[in-house]
Amino acid sequence: MQGLMMEYPLTLTHFLERARRLFPKKEIVSKMPGGALHRYTYADMTARAARLANALKKLGVAPGERVATFGWNSYRHLETYFAIPCSGAVLHTLNIRLFPDDVSYIANHAEDKVVIVDASLLPAFEKIAPQLKTVEQYIVMADAPFETSLPNALDYETLLAESSPDFEWQRLDEQSAAAMCYTSGTTGKPKGCAYSHRALFLHALGAASADSLGISERDVALPIVPMFHVFAWGVPFAATMVGAKQVFAGPNMQPQDIAELIQNERVTIAAGVPTIWIGLLAFLEREQYDLSSLRVMPVGGAAAPPALIETFQKKFGVQILHAWGMTEMSPLGTVARVKPEMLALPEAEQFRVRFKQGRPVAGVEIRAVDEAGNEVAWDGATMGELEVRGPWIIRAYYNSPGSEDRFHDGWFRTGDVVTIDADGYIQIVDRTKDLVKSGGEWISTVELESAIMGHPKVLEAAVIAVPHAKWQERPLACVVPKPDSAGQISKEEILEYLQTKFAKWWLPDDVVFIDQIPKTSVGKFDKKVLREKFKEYALAE
Repeated sequence: MQGLMMEYPLTLTHFLERARRLFPKKEIVSKMPGGALHRYTYADMTARAARLANALKKLGVAPGERVATFGWNSYRHLETYFAIPCSGAVLHTLNIRLFPDDVSYIANHAEDKVVIVDASLLPAFEKIAPQLKTVEQYIVMADAPFETSLPNALDYETLLAESSPDFEWQRLDEQSAAAMCYTSGTTGKPKGCAYSHRALFLHALGAASADSLGISERDVALPIVPMFHVFAWGVPFAATMVGAKQVFAGPNMQPQDIAELIQNERVTIAAGVPTIWIGLLAFLEREQYDLSSLRVMPVGGAAAPPALIETFQKKFGVQILHAWGMTEMSPLGTVARVKPEMLALPEAEQFRVRFKQGRPVAGVEIRAVDEAGNEVAWDGATMGELEVRGPWIIRAYYNSPGSEDRFHDGWFRTGDVVTIDADGYIQIVDRTKDLVKSGGEWISTVELESAIMGHPKVLEAAVIAVPHAKWQERPLACVVPKPDSAGQISKEEILEYLQTKFAKWWLPDDVVFIDQIPKTSVGKFDKKVLREKFKEYALAE
């Protein structure tokens, strides 16, 4: 017997029409180049998205063809989030912080037909354009007249002004591709993830659920994570779906910009990687801003240092919500909310739960497997590689033969080594490539880093494996002191601080002090750069 429900496609068009009809007066705020704020409403956004859809149709963009963006977090970028996929084309967000060769490889691999570029990024993109093989048209998002060497460049605002605000949105197949992102390519070439309308629709519902990020119409959402990075973790889609006010920080945001937007726009939810919040915390220790509107700050992309979570809670009353996910997962996977019965636990025990990466969001299944592919126990101690499956997780990479080994018996292999406790909370021990193998035993660089960043004189820390004649590998700690502690902290002080927290054989063999830790294009610690820098580092035997 089959259910008698309507065949109603789960597509982003529903979010667009819902925003137009139910939330026309809700505000969207963008910080523009130069610092001015642009304000308009969902009524404006949806009308302009229709104009853009008409413009793309006139340019000959057909269903399924890729339209790329190369831009900052802004209201115009939000318009592309809906105009492109709802018109049947495929939105492809290009990472503006990748090396030019990587961007050109990705655009060529995706076979982008049109690229929409922020005017402030023209100097960077003009160096890339000569390498692009499939792009036929460039559109420049600008607030003033511009000059560019890009061939066939059109002005975004002129295109919209010449197009109708009425577009006949077609009924789309929910399984058709809506958008694409590429992995950062930390190992091998970047790989494409093609997300269906259905996946992004369900992901938005997952993000909005109360035990997940809980995004609602009452929220003011500030995605600090870039819109080119897995669609700012899907926050703009979920916020549009529920009619939340949205705030975009624009180009080159600094801690002061973030603090001002939170204070002045009364932001309730702000999402970003740990390095963003580490920088904001250092700023707030010198300057006073009102963060009382914030109900939650989802943090993902890397493990948040426990000291960061604890300090924001105790000093500013702001809850950091630890989350975990991947580009291949659209990206939300787990969220570290404390179970109701745990609220009676002492504060220190509740923090220990919040320091973990959390339990799977409804719609995501998890398991950890050993090297033989057998599932390990949920005992909080046994380590295994995390595998996931669900309706917003990829089943294959786009046009990427040879990547089949990332899938195992219907599950996606994440490459993260974890433990899972009896309550279903995962604790990421490390990436498989970042673990230190010392004398046949594993040492977690993530745990060491988190502990070191709890030292009051430390701003950031990254731990890497370096070769050792006797033990194969040993940990080396690369530490960035806080500005007022430079020259006032020693290796011995760091090691003494760690002695009560780890077994002796876990302790780093050496500590080096550096000016900054290299970051990836999305703000994560770039350990491959550190490994290359210290590959010849000689440890005492």
